[in-house]
Amino acid sequence: MRNIIDVTNESIGRATDLRYGPDGLNIIVATNRRSSIAAAEDVAAAYGSGTAMPLAGVPIAVKDNIATLDMPTTCASRILAGYTSPYEATAITRLRSSGAVIVAKTNMDEFAMGSSTESSAYGPTRNPIDPERAPGGSSGGSAAAVAAGIVNIALGSETGGSVRQPAAFCGVVGVKPTYGRVSRFGLVAFGSSLDQIGVCARSVREAELATYVMSGLDPLDATSADVTVPPLPDMTGSARPESLKGLTVGIPTEYFPDSLEPDVRAKCDSAIDKMRELGASIVNVSLPHTALAIPVYYIIAPAEASSNLARFDGVRFGPRAASAADLRTMYDATRSKGFGAEVQRRILIGTYVLSHGYYDAYYRKAQAVRELISRDFTNVFGSGVDILFTPTTPTPAFKLGAVTDPYEMYMSDIFTVTANLAGIPAISLPIGRVRGLPVGGQLLAKHFDEPRMFRAAEALEAALGEGAHQ
Repeated sequence: MRNIIDVTNESIGRATDLRYGPDGLNIIVATNRRSSIAAAEDVAAAYGSGTAMPLAGVPIAVKDNIATLDMPTTCASRILAGYTSPYEATAITRLRSSGAVIVAKTNMDEFAMGSSTESSAYGPTRNPIDPERAPGGSSGGSAAAVAAGIVNIALGSETGGSVRQPAAFCGVVGVKPTYGRVSRFGLVAFGSSLDQIGVCARSVREAELATYVMSGLDPLDATSADVTVPPLPDMTGSARPESLKGLTVGIPTEYFPDSLEPDVRAKCDSAIDKMRELGASIVNVSLPHTALAIPVYYIIAPAEASSNLARFDGVRFGPRAASAADLRTMYDATRSKGFGAEVQRRILIGTYVLSHGYYDAYYRKAQAVRELISRDFTNVFGSGVDILFTPTTPTPAFKLGAVTDPYEMYMSDIFTVTANLAGIPAISLPIGRVRGLPVGGQLLAKHFDEPRMFRAAEALEAALGEGAHQ
């Protein structure tokens, strides 16, 4: 094993190089070299004395909406400028206990509301594959940190695809666990019934390891599930799964519309052929309520955001607008100045759909349709299908500033929001490139069936080999 302290120093150095300067990618928003090196020294001492640590000395970057004690947690928002949490997220505590070293906080769309990491108060992050393009969002900084070689593993968060979509844009692996698999304690809430901490990584196996290390019941999170955590994967270089014999892979017709970019479809078709060659049975299936996912999501998520973000009022958190004549004026001035345009837009939408006279027409109806979307998955998995395969995004990464219509931006999540609405696990992995830009393929499984999902993803990853990056 390489010297843990040297590895930590190298990772922090790369983070700093890509943070500052006119050519910087703006991936990192905070580091704390002293704290990270001290943690690396503690890990080195414990590991040297024989303590079992599955992530001993592994540098990890963390999205800026996941609470850490030694670095600020600002959600890339002016309203939380300089805020440092008095406690850490359970996911961070479990990673540290496994030997991981937290080296940086990553840029993101403000309060995780966006699909391009352009709404950050720190400015946009650039895609390491092509700096003129967006890295996706809202966990764009985390995906970019892995793609740029700062770390092999980074934490993100998912509300509607915010790990998988940037992972696809940046050509890395992105995982959304089952809702309840990983504790949300210490994750700044956006949409509480949708949010989940996820992982970006260089490989499926690294993503699997980090996911399972963080998993398990947490008494601090009422939504965490008391479900057995699968065994940690063998990281010693043992052979990957070479066969998918006995696995039935469903191809949802709704995820392959005529509007899907032909080159993206071609890469997906090649990945499907690879799974067939590995012995999987390929069947066409239908998820009939898929077209309703985006409108349902953009009612439920803003409604929950409106409630969750009410606490950011200039009294309990963040800077307060000065010279206000009364409390209401202070609230208005603070929130107008502290929140960016996209966050304000979603708060307004959410407040509207929860208001008297509109709750039943919008929020309650959206929840009913959400149940239909979830039932679609239950029916397909109940019919003998083990895994679903889809594109992760309709297109490769778009240019920074190219998408200005909010609706068009929202549609970039059309293939990912369904997993959050249904609460099922999903993974995106690279399946090739189009015009030099990465394309992601997505695998979805039934609730808490991450082991089967990871097995299929790892077999596909191995079968694609270098072709996944060409």
